[in-house]
Amino acid sequence: MAISSTVKQISLSIFCYATMLSCTSEPNITYDVAIENVNLIDLETGQIDLSTIYLKDGRLAHIENTVEKSSSKATATIDGSGKYALPGFWDNHVHFRGGDSLIAANKNFLNLFIANGITTVRDAGGDLTSSVMKWQKAITNNELVGPKIFTSGPKIDGPGATWAGSLEVENDQDISKALDSLQSIPTDFVKIYDSKITGENYLRTIRDAEKRNLITSGHMPFTVQLEATIDAGLDAVEHLYYILKGCSANEEEITQKLITKEIGFWDAMPLLQASFSDLTALKTFKNLKTNNVFVVPTLHIGSVLSYLDEVDHTKDEYLKYMSSDVQKTYQGRIDRVKNASKKQIADRKKLDQFFGKLAYNLNKNGVSLLAGSDSGAYNSYTYPGISLHKEMEALVATGISPLDALRSSAYNGAKFLKQDVDYGTISEGKIADIVLLNTNPLENIKNTQDIYMVFTKGTARSKTDLDNLLKTAILN
Repeated sequence: MAISSTVKQISLSIFCYATMLSCTSEPNITYDVAIENVNLIDLETGQIDLSTIYLKDGRLAHIENTVEKSSSKATATIDGSGKYALPGFWDNHVHFRGGDSLIAANKNFLNLFIANGITTVRDAGGDLTSSVMKWQKAITNNELVGPKIFTSGPKIDGPGATWAGSLEVENDQDISKALDSLQSIPTDFVKIYDSKITGENYLRTIRDAEKRNLITSGHMPFTVQLEATIDAGLDAVEHLYYILKGCSANEEEITQKLITKEIGFWDAMPLLQASFSDLTALKTFKNLKTNNVFVVPTLHIGSVLSYLDEVDHTKDEYLKYMSSDVQKTYQGRIDRVKNASKKQIADRKKLDQFFGKLAYNLNKNGVSLLAGSDSGAYNSYTYPGISLHKEMEALVATGISPLDALRSSAYNGAKFLKQDVDYGTISEGKIADIVLLNTNPLENIKNTQDIYMVFTKGTARSKTDLDNLLKTAILN
């Protein structure tokens, strides 16, 4: 028995020594940055854990629960005590556009996004594609401060398209050439617009893009029914007009009137609201969810444009960041309100209120929402940067939880563009795009504006740095 006990002791000693050698032979990792004792918000569960986040080579290299003892080291440490960490915000609907004369003004928007903690934007079509591609490259190479840009490049539309730079299609060959062009750029998704494209070519464009495994989003010609659009394979619906149409018990009848030009787009709105059916809506919501179609509500811009007759924007804080030429582009929508009848103005406000309820019910029924501002030239008083925060506030004002509003930014944005391997959550291995907030956004969504620090690919910018970006962005 004594011999056996001695053998066991020797064996245990050898095991411990071997284990010790094994541990000491492992290389000691020194991380670039440690964000210590921070409240880490899990956007999937809503749980908050006191954590230390380690960054290396622009990525989230390691995350530890603070209560655990750690031997991890970092070159630089940041005290995250009392702060809240979540992925850098995504604005899922912006525009860089306005022609060569507005290139500098659009480039200036990049500072506004970063200063507001927006580390990624989805450019939903414009006429500055070559400039956007240059900015993309410069940002990637750390030669320019700005958010990661995912872009659709030029929109696809019909002959005589409303927006400059659009790829105009009127047959199969045009559609094929347009998609070839977008792939050669290459763009990150396909944006389809509804000003001139026929219903037939619209559906064909979606189907052909799907065959190429391209991500699609767009407006929808009112000569097409929503179900047909979903069946064709559209991945995201921009704005709620088209969802409203699919919730009408009389959609088919109203569509026929639009095809025969008995009524126009805005004439259809009161008819669609009056024929809204809870049963039809539930079927539509289920269809959207089943087919994983995302919806971009753009509630904030809807409210801004609906109340242009009442609100004086001449004292807006962000107006000083808009060049005089950008401000001139606002006039078209302003004039439209001036020339509208009292009934048209009242109808627009009713529609705005209705859209809030629609967004709430989409979320309630499991449809994935994308927070997007629709900011950029021509979209009056909808300012790049701050408007994404206003959009999340608008979502919460409908009754949507702050957690779901936050998900609609980075979390859902990354899923929609199939970029969730690198973005969307604070998880090991992902790109180190992080926002640190002074206060908890789950308690009050307005706290998304209470920014302490922003990281882009692991590079930290303090509040002073962010304020300096705003100062350099002042144009008048």
